[in-house]
Amino acid sequence: MKVLVAAGSRYGATQEIVEAIGRVLTDHGLDVEVARVEGLDDVTHYDAVVLGSAVYMDGWLLAARLFLEQYGEELASRPTWLFSSGPLGSPMRPQEDEAVHIAPIWAKTSAIEHRLFGGKLDKRQLSFSERAVVHAVRAPEGDFRDWNDITAWAASIAETVVTSDRASAKRAA
Repeated sequence: MKVLVAAGSRYGATQEIVEAIGRVLTDHGLDVEVARVEGLDDVTHYDAVVLGSAVYMDGWLLAARLFLEQYGEELASRPTWLFSSGPLGSPMRPQEDEAVHIAPIWAKTSAIEHRLFGGKLDKRQLSFSERAVVHAVRAPEGDFRDWNDITAWAASIAETVVTSDRASAKRAA
């Protein structure tokens, strides 16, 4: 099984999640390609997809949304998992039901599951206007990604894909 793991990432924190998911899937024996959505021009040669985006102002990044517009039908025809990264703090704020409007994304992809992971904020990376917004909303600086949760989720995806692949092989035999 060939699996694509890709995301829209502005400052690299979400891409680090993509890389971690890719490592877990590879460790489970899957053929994995890790990418940024901006560099992709075809999804037809993947058997499954894990797609994510950093979340800003309750939505996915433009690059990820454009990717969905172009490849939504293809994603709906194969097992697809979605994730979003962005809430900050402990507990995470905003909470899941407010952090991202996932319904339209889910509808385009017929995804199996969506997960929300904490994000990372390093104010030194931000533009002046972004720092002003962060200051105004009192967003906490730091890394709020839960690597154990990310790894466990990736392992559950791997188990599903491997089990599905074995079942397909048995049916074909």
